[in-house]
Amino acid sequence: MLQYALIFFVVAIIAAVLGFSGLAAGAAGIAKILFVVFLVLALATFVVNLVRGR
Repeated sequence: MLQYALIFFVVAIIAAVLGFSGLAAGAAGIAKILFVVFLVLALATFVVNLVRGR
């Protein structure tokens, strides 16, 4: 999940440099969403492992 967020972030940076502002905004939005999903899943996994005692 984090890998996809980084890929979309790089696409957004390249699109912004080349002047494709609409594409850059879309890719940045997708990257933000994927990063938040990654953080939520990572936190949930961490809490579950703490509760299980591993």
